[in-house]
Amino acid sequence: MTIAQRILADMKTAMMAKDSVTLNVVRNLKSALKYAAIEKLGADGELNEVDTVPVIRKELKKLQDSLDGAVKAGRAEMADQAKAEIAVLEKYLPAAMSNEEVIAIIEAVIAELGATSKKEMGSVMKAVQERTAGRADNKVISGEVAKRLP
Repeated sequence: MTIAQRILADMKTAMMAKDSVTLNVVRNLKSALKYAAIEKLGADGELNEVDTVPVIRKELKKLQDSLDGAVKAGRAEMADQAKAEIAVLEKYLPAAMSNEEVIAIIEAVIAELGATSKKEMGSVMKAVQERTAGRADNKVISGEVAKRLP
């Protein structure tokens, strides 16, 4: 079952269960995926599985930023809402890679490219992101790459 099919099935299930949190999150995700497909492929386009992961991560980042803002503002209700929405979105992401796996990929890419300075961080990041295929957080990748390039 593709991510798009899972989204539709979950939307129907949430409607029947009257689960407003899941329904809102799934509707927003479906809308974001459709918008990304139109932007990338035109009106009739449909994203493949690989292209959907960055869109889901982008939506997840928005929710995490919302959670941070709610926590800083001391708004417990908003924070709880954001946490619930984040939990729904995380179901659609592929299993995350461990830090050890990410570090191994980073070190392999640095060795292959012969990267020796921060000037080459962009090319290293791009290669690592291609190899992790959305299964690692870009913030973690960036931090680990920065540690290894003087």
